Amino acid sequence: MPFSNSHNLLKMKHSADEEFPDLSVHNNHMAKVLTLDLYKKLRDKQTSSGFTLDDVIQTGVDNPGNGRGPGLVLSGHVPCCDVTNQFPDTSIINIKMAQLNNQRLPPDEEYPDLSTHNNHMAKVLTLDLYKKLRDRVTPSGFTLDDVIQTGHCWFHPKSDSLSALGSLEGDLKGKYYALRNMTDAEQQQLIDDHFLFDKPVSPLLLASGMARDWPDARGIWHNDNKTFLVWINEEDHLRVISMQKGGNMKEVFTRFCTGLTQIETLFKSKNYEFMWNPHLGYILTCPSNLGTGLRAGVHIKLPNLGKHEKFGEVLKRLRLQKRGTGGVDTAAVGGVFDVSNADRLGFSEVELVQMVVDGVKLLIEMEKRLEKGQSIDDLIPAQK
Repeated sequence: MPFSNSHNLLKMKHSADEEFPDLSVHNNHMAKVLTLDLYKKLRDKQTSSGFTLDDVIQTGVDNPGNGRGPGLVLSGHVPCCDVTNQFPDTSIINIKMAQLNNQRLPPDEEYPDLSTHNNHMAKVLTLDLYKKLRDRVTPSGFTLDDVIQTGHCWFHPKSDSLSALGSLEGDLKGKYYALRNMTDAEQQQLIDDHFLFDKPVSPLLLASGMARDWPDARGIWHNDNKTFLVWINEEDHLRVISMQKGGNMKEVFTRFCTGLTQIETLFKSKNYEFMWNPHLGYILTCPSNLGTGLRAGVHIKLPNLGKHEKFGEVLKRLRLQKRGTGGVDTAAVGGVFDVSNADRLGFSEVELVQMVVDGVKLLIEMEKRLEKGQSIDDLIPAQK
């Protein structure tokens, strides 16, 4: 578990053959690429924050998987970031080795194989452009939340760094509420209102140390209208949320951009920036959020379409995904779904929001058709 690097010092007293995990029943990407030879080469490497190969693979070792997930957690420090679930080509093994050595391979070797990719990123990212951009990395200086120490949090309640959010003005002016100071009833009410996160229960998050020292240094900041919120040290250092009832997506997105710009400006005044990498985009704890890190979600009632046999295919073609309004891995209740963009990589923030707007408009049209007992076959979209 990624609590400190002391566990790695103990492991080094044993041979790599003894410490290499039994992956005979595993079916995740980590198990497919991790060989004993690779483990021997990397097991003694660690980042400046003490993050090691054993920390990287911990989630995959504890969760054998179903073949779809990466089985890794992003490293607690930028030089060790991995994106095997996004670019599943064999060159990632060499990249991973170089990053754990805190070194860079020549750009021709790091440049990903995009021959089978058909997204916007693959169309615009040339080798020449990659060479120009790859070294423009701005580390934030903080580890990610899976290995972060309470005293090293940007939003530690005992530090003055939280004053950045306290400096927001106008409609964004608000207050910070520490999770530790809330009653169980207050926490549950905020969770039920979709304002607050709950303690992680996913085996993937628990295996990576995400719930360590809970609820220390966790909390929520929101404006007076509860339309602009920031989750503190849930899965990432912060998760910025703009929300409101109704269908005015433009207003929600405008508030999001305005607030995020103000927060970033305040961070820069304290000599910090969001973690960003020219190859991966913005760095977040979960590999699935790499890129823009943006999820634009709409709660929409689709009692008829939600039961239709082609609902899943329609969402796939629109590059959308569904879940219950209670969050990840929750089922829809009463035909109400949380529909959002499936992608984080390969499109701009504006493009992703527009996909949701256009997609939801079509879903509503389909639902109205089904209410009248009419066919929706002519509305089935082409693959985006």
